[in-house]
Amino acid sequence: MKKVKDEMRAEYKRSDFTKLDRGKFYKEAAKGTAVAVLEPAVAKAFPTSEAVNEALLGLLTLAKKTTGVTGRSARTIRRRAAD
Repeated sequence: MKKVKDEMRAEYKRSDFTKLDRGKFYKEAAKGTAVAVLEPAVAKAFPTSEAVNEALLGLLTLAKKTTGVTGRSARTIRRRAAD
C-alpha cells in the first residue's frame, strides 16, 4: 500500500486555510444539498445558485426527453422468417 505524504499540493497555500470556517455548509449538506466550485467562466454565465439549478434541471429534462430517441424501438425489429 502506498504511504500518504503529509504534504500539501503546490497549488495550495497554508495561508488560504486560515480564513476557512469549520462547518460552514453543514446545515446545507445535512439537508442533502451539495456545494460545487465553478470555474470562473461558468460562474460568470450562471451568477446565482438559482441560475445554476435552472440550467441543470433543464438539462436533465432534455436528457429524459431525448433518451432512446436514436435507439431502435422494439416494433421496428423484424423477425427473420424461418428458412
